[in-house]
Parts: sequence; C-alpha cells; structure tokens
Amino acid sequence: MTNDARPNLKISRLLRGEQSWTWAPSLLARLALGIFFAISGGNKVFNEKEQELLYKTIADAGIPFPEVNTIFVSYVEFLCGLALIVGLLTALGCIALIGDMLVAILTVQLATIPSGLSLLDWLDDFLYLPEVTYIILFIWIIIAGPGRFSLDYYLARKLRSG
Repeated sequence: MTNDARPNLKISRLLRGEQSWTWAPSLLARLALGIFFAISGGNKVFNEKEQELLYKTIADAGIPFPEVNTIFVSYVEFLCGLALIVGLLTALGCIALIGDMLVAILTVQLATIPSGLSLLDWLDDFLYLPEVTYIILFIWIIIAGPGRFSLDYYLARKLRSG
C-alpha cells in the first residue's frame, strides 16, 4: 500500500465505521439498559415507597388491576434488566421491556406532550421521551444480537457445536 492510499483508507474507515468494534456499542447499550432497568425495577420490587408511587401512577393512568400490574411491571423491569446485564434471553427481555415502554408511552407519557403543537414540534417532544430512545435501543439490540460477551452467545456456540 502506498502512502497516498493510507489517507483514503482512514477516511473510508471514518465514513463507514470500524466493523471490528461493532461488539462494543452493543455491549455498552445492553449493559447500560440492563443496569438501569435492574436498578429501577429492583427499587420498585424492594422499596415500598417506590411500589406505592408506581401503583399510584398505574391507577391514575386507568390501567386495570393496578395491584397486579405494579408487581408485574416491577419484576419485568428487574428480571429483564438482570437478564440484559448477563445477556441471557436478550431478545425476549428486550421484547418484554418494549411492551413495558409502550404502555408507559401510551398511558402516561403522551399526556405530557402539550396539545396544539405543530407536527414537527409534537414529533420533537415525542422523540425526546426517554422511553422512545429505550425502544429504539431495544430494537437495535434485538437485531444486532447481544454480542459475544453474553450468555446467549455462549449458549448458541454450545448448541452449534453439538
């Protein structure tokens, strides 16, 4: 390779990304979301005040069976968060948390967006919701996979090898 080709190679890598490092952002996203939801769900599971706050939020949103749903949502967040951290049943955990985030958006968060906004302003406020970002990241993790530093990766290799 000539010296003239090296700057083009660096520019090309800058434009298309470094493919050998694609595992890193996937791992970072999985760990960050997993830790966040494990802590958030754990607080709701083990802290009575957090349970009461979630119960009130669910009841005020008109979601049926607020007692059951308080427990259900708390454990979904806690257990799926833990599963994401270790990368076990990652896609299923992401799907469960997507459902959790969709319910939060539809029952609570949409009401926080002021009415009468232009489409662009409404979209701006909607995309600013953290739940929307979480859903996008969960979809990305489902498609990209949990990465090589996960129990899912280890189990898949074991299944392939026999």
